[in-house]
Amino acid sequence: MTTGTLNELKPFLGATRAAIRELPLYNSGLSIDYVRKHYGVEKIAKLGSNENPYGPSPKVIAAVASAAAEIGLYPDASCDSLRAVLAGYLQVAPEQLIFGNGSEDLISVAVHTFLSPGDQVVTFAPSFGLHVIWPQSVGADVATVSIGVDYKMDVDEVMAALTPGVRMLLFGNPSNPAGTSISAEDLRSILNHLTPETLVLFDEAYLEYAMADPSYPDFHSILAEFNIPWLMLRTFSKAYGLAGLRIGYAIASDPEIIQLMDRVRAPFNVNRLAQIGAIAALEDRGYVDSVVTRTVAERERMRAELELMGDTAAPSLTNFLFLDARTNASEIARRLLPGGVIVKPWMEPAFNTHIRVSVGSREANDQFLAAWKALAR
Repeated sequence: MTTGTLNELKPFLGATRAAIRELPLYNSGLSIDYVRKHYGVEKIAKLGSNENPYGPSPKVIAAVASAAAEIGLYPDASCDSLRAVLAGYLQVAPEQLIFGNGSEDLISVAVHTFLSPGDQVVTFAPSFGLHVIWPQSVGADVATVSIGVDYKMDVDEVMAALTPGVRMLLFGNPSNPAGTSISAEDLRSILNHLTPETLVLFDEAYLEYAMADPSYPDFHSILAEFNIPWLMLRTFSKAYGLAGLRIGYAIASDPEIIQLMDRVRAPFNVNRLAQIGAIAALEDRGYVDSVVTRTVAERERMRAELELMGDTAAPSLTNFLFLDARTNASEIARRLLPGGVIVKPWMEPAFNTHIRVSVGSREANDQFLAAWKALAR
């Protein structure tokens, strides 16, 4: 069997929707293996993907190991065991929950369920790339509201963007990449401004880190005050340390939202080991709390060290810092690689001098700080 030549494929490829041909590629970051191979360094500080450097609870590892012999069987398509445990933990009805191959899978499912070509979507800038890419993939029009110099959004600008007919308001809180949070008062102002025609996707991937700050509001309760459609996204990838298993979930304002999304999602979109690992993770809250405590302490130590060098990071409630390098971020990130340091340069035009650096182990953070200090900027 031979493959077609480029000329033979042109009619087929040319008929692809413009919305797909024009999509940017999501920047998923560099791997440890890539940097070792291309830069010849063994000691890598991988601080570009907001991973938990401490990994999952030992109870998760034991549970997953004991279930490994069952991977020849399909997983439970409805995640019933996990659903029951999580519903009890969150004090929500089981039918308000949906699970995905990471929370970004659920963004895609929601977009494909509720958006049509030409629909209006509002999000913030800078933002998690898939908040823009997924809506654009179905032909939706995405309007972005830029955060200010304080790395916080302007509620008046958001409400001005929420014109009649906006189908979806989609944003991360705390923000990825800024790490800042909306206030309870500002969220209520926005929700009061909305009509039931707009679905709110509130992406709370960094919830566990944010909750370490006593001032962080209970946004789930705030959303529940309003008679509008909403979907709250969360993940096991960050504080729980299950990024490699790929599992996220969402809470919906109404079970009918879940019923519609279930018609779009892949039937076995959460693998067997991920479901078992998530249950074990939920049952070891003490471990998660210890991870958050260590991470927050390291984050603030990094912030203090950077300030001594004359660099100020955005106020963060997450496991990363958003830092203005005051020069081209891609070039700065490239210059850190020979020293074995991986960070994420931000590409959005108004923020392309910023890098996002994850909070890793103390050793990895020190490696970054030393490399950062050595840069001539």
